[in-house]
Amino acid sequence: MNDIAELFRLAPVQRGFAATLIAGAGLPIAGVWILGLEVVPLRFAMMHVALLGVALGALLGIEPLLVALALCALSGAALAPLAARPEGLAGPLGLLMTLSIALALLVLSIAGVNATRAFEWLWGSVLATQPADIVALAVVVALLAAFELRFHRSLKLLLHDRELALCSGVPVAALTVGLLVLMSVAVAASIKLTGALLVDAVTLLPALAARNLGQSFDGILAWAVGIGAVGAVSGFLLTLWSDQPPGPVLILTMTAITLASYVVRGKR
Repeated sequence: MNDIAELFRLAPVQRGFAATLIAGAGLPIAGVWILGLEVVPLRFAMMHVALLGVALGALLGIEPLLVALALCALSGAALAPLAARPEGLAGPLGLLMTLSIALALLVLSIAGVNATRAFEWLWGSVLATQPADIVALAVVVALLAAFELRFHRSLKLLLHDRELALCSGVPVAALTVGLLVLMSVAVAASIKLTGALLVDAVTLLPALAARNLGQSFDGILAWAVGIGAVGAVSGFLLTLWSDQPPGPVLILTMTAITLASYVVRGKR
């Protein structure tokens, strides 16, 4: 414990802890939306879009995270008109994912990005978090929370039954655009912490655990935020204690919590 306390005197550890706590407490809101809309493949597509944004940022000399956030937001907005189709978003998301990873690899090659730097984005590097990253993450989390608070009743109905929401006068099309944009941005915001391949650690896994424990939409949201915060902080502390890569440790911690939630649900 003394060693961990000493590590917390270091600025990179302090920044990493702040980013982890913000992400753990806020990004699970997007996970609840993803499960409610049944667009789980969205996170696969957006993690590849985020990688393309990182590659473009490296090529153009622009902050990679900002490019990733912008590109994911544009992609989410572009997908919104397709969400109402009977076949859903599975096909467009598969196409977007394949195209994005191909372009990302090509751009990384053109930019001359070395393998070590590319793997930092694939596997996560929370201790490399900079103040600008924390600000961007906090803005994304604030937008998620504000959108949820502003449209809470409409979102509850939309995530329960789209047709019922339409019949009840809920602005389904506009809310769908907002949800897709914010969910896409949330995925991009998490890649610095967990890596592009492990974004579920702070988005989907807390929401899955919360769905096993919550008895209502409000309860699921509360559980998701709580589990996300506790799991993220626990994973970060385990990372410091074990001196292992933060991304895998964080997702293993969240996985353990999620599996425990299934046990609790089974006992109920």
